[in-house]
Amino acid sequence: MCESIYKLNQYLKTKKAYLKAGIPGKFLHAVMGQEVADVGSVVSTIMYAFFLNEAQTSSRLCTLPVINMKRADFSTHPELKWLFSSCRVEEEYLVFIDEINLSYYDLFGSLKLVLLNGNKLPAKQEGLKEALVEIFNCNQVNSQYPRVKDVTMGQDCSCCTLVAEKFADTSPEILAGQGFSRLLLSGILLDTANLTSANCTSKDKYMVTLLIKGAGRFGCNRLYQILKYKMFDISDLKVRDILHRDFKKWTRVTGKPNTTGSRLTVSHIGMSSIGISVEQLLAHEDFAALEVIQFRESEKLRLLMVVSGYYDNQKNFKREILVSTSTAELMKNFLHFFDTNGTHLPLKSLEQLELKDELRAFEIDNKLTSRRSIERLLEEFNRALRKQ
Repeated sequence: MCESIYKLNQYLKTKKAYLKAGIPGKFLHAVMGQEVADVGSVVSTIMYAFFLNEAQTSSRLCTLPVINMKRADFSTHPELKWLFSSCRVEEEYLVFIDEINLSYYDLFGSLKLVLLNGNKLPAKQEGLKEALVEIFNCNQVNSQYPRVKDVTMGQDCSCCTLVAEKFADTSPEILAGQGFSRLLLSGILLDTANLTSANCTSKDKYMVTLLIKGAGRFGCNRLYQILKYKMFDISDLKVRDILHRDFKKWTRVTGKPNTTGSRLTVSHIGMSSIGISVEQLLAHEDFAALEVIQFRESEKLRLLMVVSGYYDNQKNFKREILVSTSTAELMKNFLHFFDTNGTHLPLKSLEQLELKDELRAFEIDNKLTSRRSIERLLEEFNRALRKQ
């Protein structure tokens, strides 16, 4: 274990002990990202909290990273488990969102919140906006939070790049540790598709050269390949876990805040992204189609879309969708909306799967279709659905 990782583990262990004791006589300085469980988001949350702890001069702050997912969901991310194991980060010292009641600390005025990777709090934490003191890595300033003066703009680069830059400017020696630099390097490589994405910046590339020791005997290309392989390794996962790995739902907040500052959130539509074909998903276990329906019902959704992106045996990229609706009428309405508004997303029914009216599968007959373009169409349908 490198000295940098030893210091990181000691930091995480000490802060979790403070949390268990109720953080007496201190403010909870919580660092939290969006509800996205990717490597870049999780790593940057932990590392930026560690940076703030090392840099702070006040003894009244207990700076703690809060991973914005449930601990049980961590096991559905083999890439994170492999990365933390290879870097020797102690999982038991991490704090997940279901292990801490942020509203409790907010209620008593002892919460100071730092938001990473976005300019808006997730819907579930919107009630904590009065406790927000810093936004790190956002594309634009949000007028909803006028009291927040400490804002770091993202400059289009990976959040891990910005965090690594902080360490490079203040304590570059800590980046010499292989495990420590591997954490940040992995986040940058995945955020930038191994430095090949259109969003990759010169700053990302520079930081990769600075963190190259983290690649170790693998080298950057092999490290990236291992992480990508782990991301799509579903051999030990149930259908429900596969759907939950990369899942988002569109929520709207209703009603007045309760005593904890939170409000009721209502969801109509959700989307899961997978890296295998729809046929593989439905063959993954017995009654897989029923598992998809039950997942939609457990999330209280009227419509769930599973977006598949994968390469077939001829190395051709394929984009497919599996749609589950609460009623056959809603399926009919959705397909009409998709046909009318998604002219650049032509659907070809996968009839061979022999599914029911409330569960339909399609191939999108346009290889250039991005997941984001499908998201935008779902957002439009969600707005139309709310008016009904």
